[in-house]
Amino acid sequence: MHIAIAGNIGSGKTTLTSLLSKHYGWEAHYEEVDDNPYLADFYEDMQRWSFNLQVYFLNSRFSQVNDIRKMGKTVIQDRTIYEDAYIFAPNLYDMGLMSKRDFDNYTSLFELMSSLVQAPDLLIYLRASVPKLVEQIQSRGREYESGIRLDYLKRLNERYEAWIEQYTQGKLLIVDVNEYNFIKNKTDLSSIIDKVDTHVNGLF
Repeated sequence: MHIAIAGNIGSGKTTLTSLLSKHYGWEAHYEEVDDNPYLADFYEDMQRWSFNLQVYFLNSRFSQVNDIRKMGKTVIQDRTIYEDAYIFAPNLYDMGLMSKRDFDNYTSLFELMSSLVQAPDLLIYLRASVPKLVEQIQSRGREYESGIRLDYLKRLNERYEAWIEQYTQGKLLIVDVNEYNFIKNKTDLSSIIDKVDTHVNGLF
């Protein structure tokens, strides 16, 4: 079984992936952030590095999904292959931070790759307001994230909501991070686990 967690920068994907992995004994696959050779450069000069970063993520996630399906065990994944294509890349293009040539090239590559992989059995979407995202980004203190603009996070949030509204590839569970503080509150985490139980049991 393949479970994936989606959400904006700072929504708590990595933390919830870790917590659910420990609770259920699922294998966790994390987004490659610290080892990403483009991320710091991207935040310094988005226009120059946007295409490189998106192709890196696309390749990484395509490889992850292929590996997950071959493993024959339950895996929980931090972020999906769809978020780059439906949220991050088009947002960069609309902001003038990716050329039409690069965006068309990227989109063509995504369409090919996505046709070769299976969607998650369950998608957990972490919904969070911009102030909540900023609070959690600041609390984790990654230096390269310190320059993220509020308008950038707002645009991403709008695209996430539009994507989730039309998501039909599989089962979907929405968790409102403004209401559930699963990082600090064990009762909130238990409530989320109860919701996950309901969805996961329905997959068998």
